[in-house]
Amino acid sequence: MTALRERICGLAAVEEALATGRPVRFVLLDRDDPRPELASLGEKARRRGIAVARTSPRELWRLATPAAPTDALALVGPPPRATLAELLDRPGPVWLLAGMRYPGNTGFAIRTAEVSGAAGVVVDARFEAGTRRDALRAAMGAHRFFPVLFDAAEAAVAAARRAGRQVIAIEDRGRRSPFEVDLRPPGLLVVGGEREGIPPAILEAADEVLRIPMRGFIPAYNVQAAMAIVTGEWLRQSGG
Repeated sequence: MTALRERICGLAAVEEALATGRPVRFVLLDRDDPRPELASLGEKARRRGIAVARTSPRELWRLATPAAPTDALALVGPPPRATLAELLDRPGPVWLLAGMRYPGNTGFAIRTAEVSGAAGVVVDARFEAGTRRDALRAAMGAHRFFPVLFDAAEAAVAAARRAGRQVIAIEDRGRRSPFEVDLRPPGLLVVGGEREGIPPAILEAADEVLRIPMRGFIPAYNVQAAMAIVTGEWLRQSGG
């Protein structure tokens, strides 16, 4: 599986990536490091139109792979911003969060999608501006690294059809599990709100409805847990 995004760690490695013309989209620098070399690196990136931010050594440690102290980190890959059509034209799954209401759950779902390497997320546009900010905050800034769009769920499904993507809903009325279908073709994966689930019109438009096996008494997983199960199976099938 080709990585959709790649992290480059360390000042020298980021310098080399810039010098060789790699598609660096975002640079993070240690805000507590006063060395002029770091400031110079930031200026080089900005002159090329690359977003640059200063952050804490703790966050750099958390984002590095493997986790270790580093002074600079770069994201290589597609631009972290895209239109709906551009997003659906990229490789990898796109998640649609249809009918969700709580910013915390929405943020955790966005983060789950980014961690797995999804192309991006579409959030049903009924969120107000303040609620959107809360959701992105709960996502720990994942929107800095891949597209998070707020649009109508129906528009996302229609755009997925135009892009040739299959629409796969995850709902308790499904007949097959994620382990029984081929998740490798580009898809729009749909999860629903905390109370009502996926809106009926979106559910009826799906090519496939998957049900995650459950053996407990409580009748549903939390939405990000359900997403994690599906993304784990997608990664397994894709050789990730």
